[in-house]
Amino acid sequence: MDFVASVVTGIATLTQTLEDGRTQMVGLLLPSDFVGRPGREFAAYNVTATTDILMCCFRRKPFEEMMERTPHIAQRLLQMTLDELDAAREWMLLLGRKTAREKIASLLSIVARRDASIKLRHPQGRMTFDLPLTREAMADYLGLTLETVSRQMSALKRDGVIELEGKRHVTVPDMDRLLLEAGDDNDGGFLV
Repeated sequence: MDFVASVVTGIATLTQTLEDGRTQMVGLLLPSDFVGRPGREFAAYNVTATTDILMCCFRRKPFEEMMERTPHIAQRLLQMTLDELDAAREWMLLLGRKTAREKIASLLSIVARRDASIKLRHPQGRMTFDLPLTREAMADYLGLTLETVSRQMSALKRDGVIELEGKRHVTVPDMDRLLLEAGDDNDGGFLV
């Protein structure tokens, strides 16, 4: 890659292609996420916009030189990298241990919390946003079938956890309830 960038608005997917042509979605790029790797000429992942996307792009070499001259930029990039590592660990838990319902709720909560284009936050804690992924893309990303994603979205709607207008416009009446459905331990965990 000849450039690095930061996502300003919109959402993209990261996919990796195996030698036999199979692809796997391995991540989402949401607003404030960084694209590219200073110090590396090649990227192992493909980036595909799933919505209209605005990115702040820099040529890789001048950006690397700027990092050397401006240590706080390198420090901020390190913080972003560690945040991405935390997100990858959260995703490993999601894929490895969560039920289908928890996976869907987790994905919805991640998008709701990180989507900079959230249209409206109501005083009662309601959040409204457009889901940037199709049901097929959600199934691929979560390791589920299309039918399971559709059933779980319908169940979350039926149980009042989410409200749907069309297939992608989502309202979360109570974010705490969605997080509870995601099965997350929200107290920060503990050290042993």
